[in-house]
Amino acid sequence: MNRSDSIEPAERTLILAPRGRDAKLAQSILQEADISAQICGSLQELLGGIARGCELAIVTEEAFRGIDIRPLVDWVSRQPAWSDFPFIVLTEHGGGVERNPTAAQLTEALGSVSFLERPFHPTTLISVVRTHLRGRRRQYECRRLNEELEERVQERTRELGAANRQLLAQMEERERVESALSQMQRLEAIGQLTSGVAHDFNNLLTVVLGNIAFMERDFAARGIDGKLSQRLQFMRAAAERGAKLTDLLLSFSRRQRLEPKVLDLNHTIANMHDLLHSTIGGSVQIETSLADGLWHALVDPTQLELAVLNLAINARDAISVGGRLTVSTNNATLGEPASAEEPAAGDYVEVCVSDSGSGMSPSVRARVFEPFFTTKEIGKGSGLGLSQVLGFAKQSNGGVRIDTVEGRGTSIRIFVPCSDLAEDRAETAEPYDGGAPRMPARILIVDDDDAVRQIAADILRDRCYDVVEVGSAGAAFDVLQSQTDIDLLLLDFAMPGMSGAEVAQRIRTRYPKLPILFVTGYADRTTLAGINEAQTIGKPFRSDDLCTKIASALNRDARGIAQQTA
Repeated sequence: MNRSDSIEPAERTLILAPRGRDAKLAQSILQEADISAQICGSLQELLGGIARGCELAIVTEEAFRGIDIRPLVDWVSRQPAWSDFPFIVLTEHGGGVERNPTAAQLTEALGSVSFLERPFHPTTLISVVRTHLRGRRRQYECRRLNEELEERVQERTRELGAANRQLLAQMEERERVESALSQMQRLEAIGQLTSGVAHDFNNLLTVVLGNIAFMERDFAARGIDGKLSQRLQFMRAAAERGAKLTDLLLSFSRRQRLEPKVLDLNHTIANMHDLLHSTIGGSVQIETSLADGLWHALVDPTQLELAVLNLAINARDAISVGGRLTVSTNNATLGEPASAEEPAAGDYVEVCVSDSGSGMSPSVRARVFEPFFTTKEIGKGSGLGLSQVLGFAKQSNGGVRIDTVEGRGTSIRIFVPCSDLAEDRAETAEPYDGGAPRMPARILIVDDDDAVRQIAADILRDRCYDVVEVGSAGAAFDVLQSQTDIDLLLLDFAMPGMSGAEVAQRIRTRYPKLPILFVTGYADRTTLAGINEAQTIGKPFRSDDLCTKIASALNRDARGIAQQTA
């Protein structure tokens, strides 16, 4: 026997031959050929055997006579697509298909039917049975291959689905990152624009406020009062309001100078309680929720208080009478930022200002950090409050998050870096003793803006200083080289060509003991690193503030000389 013709032990042939010895004879022939064969006594038994599992049915022609074969026909019609169950019908002598109409009907009803005329030779029966069994095995193999193919297709479909979901997630993440990057670039561009505008505006305000101060002094000396004096007061108030707006612009553009300290924000918020009540008024209920075990924060206390106050004022405007405003603190560990205004992943201390107000619509939420954007009535707000909060938070290496539901309220969280250091205690700066500076003191003013330089020179000359004015770094070097009696350098920090920091660095290499006072409309905090507050004065400056700074610098220099000669 060839290996290809071997029959699996599980293969089984059913025989239905109710008359004579045909069933016994066929079973005997097949068993001698090692083919498993089982005799069925009825059509119902045959159907049951087929349902339990077999590979071939041998049925005599007369077994179909006089019985209802529709159950068998129904089973054949319900076979799966891979199956074509084989039947061998044993016909009587001379009962071929061409002379037997029943054979044609059985072929139509049962499908895969072979007819074998009796009497038959045993070899013929065995050959036909093996042929059908081999065909059935191929059907099983096709079923197996089809199932494997379907499984592979399903697996591949799952892989493609997973890859598609991953691709969609990557596309969404890319869109989110691109949107965040676009927003960051937009805010950065606006920040650069506003910082430049603020610098120029501070120069203008320095001139305006300086001249107002001279006019006020002249009016007072001449006894002029009434309408003219009142108009000067209006001018001063407007100019000072403009100065505050430029501070907010510089805060948004991250150009203001911060003085970070290690703070316990629970103490900071608790100390703001009275200020919040006096600012917000009695129509809104103010609550605080301070977390236990709060980490110390590294932040500028003045700017933080200003940011919280801005948020509280915005919240008040969104709350109806009887609403609630809550200021809370918490420790926060953040993951990757979901928007441009949020901080990088890490540990932060959180200050949250929540209200029960009107909330924000999606369109308002999308523009809320833009400078000068406001939903308030004209004249009721500058639109710089949240811009200042964002600029301060970002410059402090933190960020902001907004959670809002239209009609239900808003929570704005400021995240600032945490610190392992102990809280800074208030230190008293070295006071200026009020003594008159060494006279006559000669001061070199270096500023590229003629009007600002003129105002500073007039203020100092009015206080009996000897003043030399130049408009560029090169001219300053020439003066210092030709005049050795300069006692102090009043230097504009932002100048074209060579910045004030670069000028100071070159001067200190040749004149290390010369005091330098920087005047700045704005400056990046990195460029001011190492320069303490006593060495800088911001524009627009008051006359008294400028003179106090200069007198203090000259007195420090005088004390240093005295200590060296002692």
